[in-house]
Amino acid sequence: MNINFEYVDVKASARLEEMVTKRLEKLEDKYDFIVRADVFFKKENSASNKGFICSVKLSAPGPLLFAESNNEKFEMSIAESIDDLERQLQKRKGKMKTH
Repeated sequence: MNINFEYVDVKASARLEEMVTKRLEKLEDKYDFIVRADVFFKKENSASNKGFICSVKLSAPGPLLFAESNNEKFEMSIAESIDDLERQLQKRKGKMKTH
């Protein structure tokens, strides 16, 4: 699987990339049909404590899978986004088996 990272108004972070890579590799072990992942880190200035956004697009057979979350820390946003993608992958795998 190919993983691309993009940062919007955020400095590049090897720690965040490593965290995402580990989580995505676990997903790839379960779902070997994942081709590519595009990960976006954005920081938004807002009145609430939130504003650290992690978006992930996964390329796999069928339509793109997408998840985005906005939390107080990037770590929380990463976890939430990848958990959401895992639910989507479970559904996709179930549909693939029935055909």
